[in-house]
Amino acid sequence: MLLNKKVKDTPPRKLLVKVNPFAKAIRVEQILGGLKVYLTAKPIDGEANKQLLEVLSDYLKVPKTSIKIESGQNGRTKLISY
Repeated sequence: MLLNKKVKDTPPRKLLVKVNPFAKAIRVEQILGGLKVYLTAKPIDGEANKQLLEVLSDYLKVPKTSIKIESGQNGRTKLISY
């Protein structure tokens, strides 16, 4: 008997992101091996990380809740899974 269940068997995708805070405007550039994201937020109290998740959500067209910072929480180079 088959159940109408959505099975999530695909592994999360990984993405290397380089972050530049204090930018004049928000923008995303593709670089070799990942993305370079310019943010207007300050890297204080997680403001830049919050803005990064919002920007990546729009850019990747995925819900913000599905994006996670795997490593680099306090650095400029981050490993993102989505």
